[in-house]
Amino acid sequence: MASTDITSDRKRPDGPVSPTDTKPDDIAGLEAGLDALDAVQIRRTPVREVLKAKVLPPVVAVALVLIVWELLVRAEVTEVYKLPPPSAVWDSAVDMWLKGTLLEVVWTSVSRGLLGFLLAVAIGTPLGLLVARVKLVRAAIGPILSGLQSLPSVAWVAPAVIWLGLNDSMMFAVILLGAVPSIANGLVSGVDQVPPLFLRAGRTLGATGIRGTWHIVLPAALPGYLAGLKQGWAFSWRSLMAAEIIASSPELGLGLGQLLENGRSNFDMPGVFLSILLILFVGIAIDLLIFSPLERWVLRSRGLLVKN
Repeated sequence: MASTDITSDRKRPDGPVSPTDTKPDDIAGLEAGLDALDAVQIRRTPVREVLKAKVLPPVVAVALVLIVWELLVRAEVTEVYKLPPPSAVWDSAVDMWLKGTLLEVVWTSVSRGLLGFLLAVAIGTPLGLLVARVKLVRAAIGPILSGLQSLPSVAWVAPAVIWLGLNDSMMFAVILLGAVPSIANGLVSGVDQVPPLFLRAGRTLGATGIRGTWHIVLPAALPGYLAGLKQGWAFSWRSLMAAEIIASSPELGLGLGQLLENGRSNFDMPGVFLSILLILFVGIAIDLLIFSPLERWVLRSRGLLVKN
């Protein structure tokens, strides 16, 4: 009762004010506050900040590694033929570039790895959905997928050579056996983390079956699925390198793994280090060009990334 009296006693310069007189203003203020909370302030990060935050640190790290490497060589911690200087590795890269073989070797492995990874995605995605959504299939196949994921991919090289011979089919088989379990398990993990409320809301709106999977389950499971894809690419790349190192044939062409094995066979340590650096460079490049933008897009779509 006292609060009613206080409200009714409030005055404006032109006389008393009733509660109904302030209602439109209060609603407008409330709506403005809610709009401010919902709005995400996104600004374009200046190029200078991007260079300082994302480009400068790895450049400094690489420079430090090269300095330490050169210091170890100058200190003669081991023989030069075991630990060549960075300049010798650079000369090996320049020599391959002048011969026109550097990009060819890199592309041979990258094309195989990407194609094998896409095949693994095409197989692992429906398999993961099937395992995640059908209890009987999960009970039967789930433990097998987990076991295959922990099995070193190099173990598949020998049987793949026997089954398929020394050809690209053998390479793709090793990639699939290494990558499909990771992709499927990543999707299963993502589906398991979907809140049940989303599924009930989807069923209420008529999103069942394939429509529910496409519009509700997959978008909600996207973070876990993306983590599985990233891990699947890592398994694809490692599986391919293992296959190229072990299985050598002129019919297969010269890839990065075979380049590494040739360097070992010929005691060419600059060539060995160059192969390792190229393998590392491809892995980093794929992550920066493909998976990092996808991760930023997922975070931005969920309002978890403020800056562009």
